[in-house]
Amino acid sequence: MANMEPLRREDHPELEPLFQLYDDTLSFVPNSLYTMARRPEILRAFSDLITQIWRTGTLPQYLKPLIGIVSSIAGGCRYCQAHEAVDARMRGVPDDKIAAIWDFERSPLYDDAERAAVAFARDASLVPNEVTPASFAELRRHWDDGQIVEILAVVGLFGFLNRWNDSMATDLEEVPARFARERYGDRWSPGKHAPEAPAAGESQ
Repeated sequence: MANMEPLRREDHPELEPLFQLYDDTLSFVPNSLYTMARRPEILRAFSDLITQIWRTGTLPQYLKPLIGIVSSIAGGCRYCQAHEAVDARMRGVPDDKIAAIWDFERSPLYDDAERAAVAFARDASLVPNEVTPASFAELRRHWDDGQIVEILAVVGLFGFLNRWNDSMATDLEEVPARFARERYGDRWSPGKHAPEAPAAGESQ
């Protein structure tokens, strides 16, 4: 159950263009945004940041949500693990490759360039940080410095999102919850992000 009640979409028509963007790209609006909307200036700044990180640069777009998943596994945020599975699928990542993210170092579905990026994201997301000069040397075998900046920008973004959603215990929406269960199987559960079950006699 969430630690803070999200605001209602219909009460904030001034934010509707921002919410519509997520309807168009994810098919739902994350509950985290309805909480962040208590400070609209922070929500707008966050939305601008994620748009720039997600839509610019030369790193393959499909790789960014995979980096987000691994960052969130390292950070322990099940909410973001579920969200990025949906995002990966919408960017054309096959379902079996999404499911194999937990074993990316051994899975034949990942090539050496992808493994280098994802391993770097994992090591950069751990506390304490485990990135070394050797991590950069391996990255530079496959990616240029601008692309490395993009990888680390995704990691930094999920540092924010993981802490936001785990601290708020943001309720997970139906679409990502269902997809994460299907793709991740026994490796994943919503944990604190499971919405409170309705009381007896209440409709869902």
